[in-house]
Amino acid sequence: MVSTVKESPLIPQHAERMALHNEVHARPPEMMEVPQLISHIVMVCDASQREASRAHLARLAHDHHQSAPDASSIHLRLDLGRYRLRWELHSEFVSWTFMAAPSHPELDGRSPEAATDRVPQEWLAALPGTCLCAMHVWTLTQQAFEQGHLLKSMLHEDSLVASQVDNGFAQVYTDFAVHADGFSRMVVLAEAAASRRLGRLVQRLLEIETYRMAALLGLPAARAAGGVLASAERELAELAGSIRDATRQSEPELLDKLTRLAGQVESQHAATYSRFSASAAYFELVDSRIHDIAETRLGGVQTIAEFMQRRLTPARKTCESTARRQEALSGRISRMSNLLRTRVEIEQQQSSQQLLAAMDKRGDLQLRLQSTVEGLSVAAISYYIVGLVSYLAKGAHYLGWPWSAEGTAALAIPVVVGGVWWSLRRLHHKLFEGKAL
Repeated sequence: MVSTVKESPLIPQHAERMALHNEVHARPPEMMEVPQLISHIVMVCDASQREASRAHLARLAHDHHQSAPDASSIHLRLDLGRYRLRWELHSEFVSWTFMAAPSHPELDGRSPEAATDRVPQEWLAALPGTCLCAMHVWTLTQQAFEQGHLLKSMLHEDSLVASQVDNGFAQVYTDFAVHADGFSRMVVLAEAAASRRLGRLVQRLLEIETYRMAALLGLPAARAAGGVLASAERELAELAGSIRDATRQSEPELLDKLTRLAGQVESQHAATYSRFSASAAYFELVDSRIHDIAETRLGGVQTIAEFMQRRLTPARKTCESTARRQEALSGRISRMSNLLRTRVEIEQQQSSQQLLAAMDKRGDLQLRLQSTVEGLSVAAISYYIVGLVSYLAKGAHYLGWPWSAEGTAALAIPVVVGGVWWSLRRLHHKLFEGKAL
């Protein structure tokens, strides 16, 4: 039941309040009579095909002078006279459920009447997307049912699945097989009363088939991923052996191979993660719907729960184990890459330390060489300074300087040599202090 509300001036409304409220009432079950013909078709659609489905539904509604769905509708029910239509838009697929009263209360075993027989065939063949699931369901009374006739002419007796459901309210017969018309088949025996209860039961049965097929979409992805994972695991084992015996020269190449392998595994993981997550959710929905129908055994025939347990468990385990293998392989590659990268970094640090030690050694040699030539430096600098003093004394002699230039230079030699030696020692001391700091 979709509700609308007028915003109160005193109570501000959350923008999504009504959408969230109406979600609880979305996709209510149909009221179904006995006998009833139901045809359920599920089409896998991408984003453009989902919008095309809405337009396709609008064309059918227009042909029958009905209102078309608006842009926000995700489900719609139409009464088109000879049949009724239930349209539902899901995240990955679009479901079309057609319902009609049979022309004759008794079924023709060879070519039983179906609800899709009432639908325009050209319009039906043009449904957008690709068919994932198609099922015919017939609801009958117990009195109009002949078990032997059903087993031989409508269902495959060797793969028959049957049970009492909804605490004995109804009986369900199916074979989970695709017949010549491309549809699987199911017969529900119930009393003529309690049409809403029957509608809920049929909806759950259709959801079991729909979610079963949607869950199995993860199986091809798991099989394809299995070959890639096996190859990646072998390559990782070879790289692990190479890393154990690797030299400094070969480690960068091994690190490059590990990085490329990690990219390959992560790319595949990203491509399949959403598929495996969706399959896990669909498997849980199948379990939930089977629990909801409250099965009990009917004779010695296997129940729906037993059939699903036997047939779905291997596929479910394959998807789960593939997802775990991807996670484990990704973790192993990450740990090995970190280990190899740590080895390369340690060796680089060791090389840097050796380079710094060599630079320190060269610096010490330069200082020692400087100390060795320090005496020559003192003599050379003193020689030039004394020469300048001699020239200065010659000029000063003409101005009254009492000593000769040679005498003045001789007296200046000890002072100049001492001053130069002291200055160089002071500079040398500062350099050593700076190195110590």
